[in-house]
Amino acid sequence: MKPNVGGIDRILRILVGLALIALAATGTIGAWGYIGVVPLLTGVLRTCPAYKLLGLDTCPLHRR
Repeated sequence: MKPNVGGIDRILRILVGLALIALAATGTIGAWGYIGVVPLLTGVLRTCPAYKLLGLDTCPLHRR
């Protein structure tokens, strides 16, 4: 898939994903925290299916 997540968006997704997973692993917020896998993966893979559906692109290198 073509990258559509760039820069600050990518960093925030990774940080939020890691924070949610860490909170879930410590039992602070319960099992729902493992939903942090979604922003973590979209940040690492640099692609977001929701952005594709909405026609959004925050990756400046691939913007038309």
